[in-house]
Amino acid sequence: MRILLIAGGWSSEREVSLKGARTVEQSLLRLGHEVTFYDPACPVLPEDVEDSGPLSGPLEHAAEHDFAFINLHGCPGEDGLVQSMLDAVGCPYQGSGARASFLALHKAASKSVFRKYNLATPDWEYLVSHPGHNWHTDLPYPLFVKSNNGGSSLHLYRVDSPEILMPVLDGLFSSGLEVLIEPLIVGQEITCAVLGDEALPPILVEPRKGEFFNYESKYARDGANEICPAPISPELTAKIQQDALTAHRALGLEGYSRADFILTEDGTAYLLEVNTLPGMTVTSLVPQAAAAIGLDFDQYLARLIELGLKAAGKPCEN
Repeated sequence: MRILLIAGGWSSEREVSLKGARTVEQSLLRLGHEVTFYDPACPVLPEDVEDSGPLSGPLEHAAEHDFAFINLHGCPGEDGLVQSMLDAVGCPYQGSGARASFLALHKAASKSVFRKYNLATPDWEYLVSHPGHNWHTDLPYPLFVKSNNGGSSLHLYRVDSPEILMPVLDGLFSSGLEVLIEPLIVGQEITCAVLGDEALPPILVEPRKGEFFNYESKYARDGANEICPAPISPELTAKIQQDALTAHRALGLEGYSRADFILTEDGTAYLLEVNTLPGMTVTSLVPQAAAAIGLDFDQYLARLIELGLKAAGKPCEN
């Protein structure tokens, strides 16, 4: 097939996207596909398309391809914009559609969905603008303060006192971000992927640098110890897998996703968020979980393409 590999973009997660795209491209070539790389921030356009800035020409590129593989993180990509443009020209892609992508990216909205479906999730406060320096949260300290629409643990801060909260809010709002605040939940960090209609083995994440799974822990060499399958009881494994499936379906997701949990000593698995475009290196979390059920990286990508074609009502090409 002719596959348009979309990566890069202009979010703060650009470099993560490009790193994963190199791995994806090599895999797609091994699978026998023709691959065209497309970066919305630095488009190489067909001769008959006028360059009018970012996102120039994606419709023309997509119309010439049989499939698009999206490896964007943040916005655009996880917000559903690129999916909407691909839908406009009937180009299938892996993963979730525009509506579900936006719902999952918006942490406050998705947490409301989790509560509706009786999924445990930490209490939260959602701020769309700076509340003023006399404002006080009702949540207990320590807190996690983060971008409501971010990913890769960027713009994520632990706040231990009111004196630290305001400078953190100042910085986030000066960057034009919406803010989500949650109390610290003490426990083990567990992630659980869904592939098709199957929940994969959960992974235990033990950060080695810092106190939580931040950006450095995710992407630095030896930043975290990741154990798959997670060394937890069969009962807890089944519960987390069911919760990941419930969240996936409640948000209307398709293809694949990755749900992140905190597992407390009393056995409660608190769902933090669901990622619709998980990392795409061989050592990323979802490929690790796929490997645990016998799918190597190439087979994992082939499965995502198969699921994307099926969702679009297209025949699967070998």
